[in-house]
Amino acid sequence: MTKKFWVGLALVLIIPGLMFATSCAKKKIESEPGVVTIEEEPVTEGVTADDERARRRALEQQRIREERLREQAKARRERAELEEFQNEHIYFEFDKSRLLPESKEILRNKAKWLNAHPDVSVIIEGHCDERGTSEYNMALGDRRAQSAKSYLVDLGIGSRRLMTISYGEERPLDPSHNERAWAKNRRDQFVIE
Repeated sequence: MTKKFWVGLALVLIIPGLMFATSCAKKKIESEPGVVTIEEEPVTEGVTADDERARRRALEQQRIREERLREQAKARRERAELEEFQNEHIYFEFDKSRLLPESKEILRNKAKWLNAHPDVSVIIEGHCDERGTSEYNMALGDRRAQSAKSYLVDLGIGSRRLMTISYGEERPLDPSHNERAWAKNRRDQFVIE
């Protein structure tokens, strides 16, 4: 019985061992003479150090591109706000320096912009239409510029940042001689110093 036992045990151990050894063996493929065969390298699982560096480099480049786009958008927005500040005038009634409600709204927006840009100083230019004497229009233009300045100071803008000048009738926006042109010319303009 011991002999049968040893033979059975040998078969149980040897047969699976042989099966395991032959199943893991690399299969040789014979090629025809003159044909070059290329052995493929096995695909490794996981990420190599080069792959990780490339991934990080790509992420950094993407971050830099996005930051540049944000800066460009911010610069465009600031340019647009600056242009709006300088190109939005306030207008007056004939022979008046009193601020209209719509002019006060524009001045409130200008005050917000000035508060956001504390290093900016502004010249407020007072203008008139062509009716009246040059001396009278110079004085009226000055009163208009002073009126806008006083309102901005009341909104918290430092008076040292606001200068006024009157051009009277000397710099019309519209040189025509009609009510429409005169209405355009009765204005205050704001120039960044």
